[in-house]
Amino acid sequence: MLVVFGGLEGSMAIQAGNFWSTNYYNNPPLTDEMVRVAEQRLGVRLPAEYVDLLRRQNGGYTKRFAYPMARPTSWAEDHVPLEELFGINVDAELGGHNILDTGYMTEEWGLPDRQVLLAGDGHWWITLDYRRGSVPTVTWLDVECDEDFPLAPSFAEFLAELRPLADFE
Repeated sequence: MLVVFGGLEGSMAIQAGNFWSTNYYNNPPLTDEMVRVAEQRLGVRLPAEYVDLLRRQNGGYTKRFAYPMARPTSWAEDHVPLEELFGINVDAELGGHNILDTGYMTEEWGLPDRQVLLAGDGHWWITLDYRRGSVPTVTWLDVECDEDFPLAPSFAEFLAELRPLADFE
């Protein structure tokens, strides 16, 4: 099937319109101003594909996806989960998981610099990793097991490889 994220064409197991489940945190709809503020505060340019997803729903639970892995991780032998994706909320009092909490969480958990946290529970994280430049890779970090390795060379390629979590259960 053909799916377009931010102008990138590719095959995906998931259609863009079937990505989100509930907006549990009731984050407000994403605006251009929210993106501008987030990029300014974080000092990065967010991938267009990530922003496109947040324009559909500004974070929350996904329809339970997994990213297949060729190597075992602390999570599983063959995948890492993506059951939630953090949104952008410039008013911290309004919502839950938020990429603007990255600075605090990076310090709290001793994570590498130049990350934007996309999902995780404190022990593990999926991040946009800007350590190698202005175009981020997607990285898996596990604090307790000292795991730090790339999942995909870009967010678009990360999305293209997602599969329903049920495929791994």
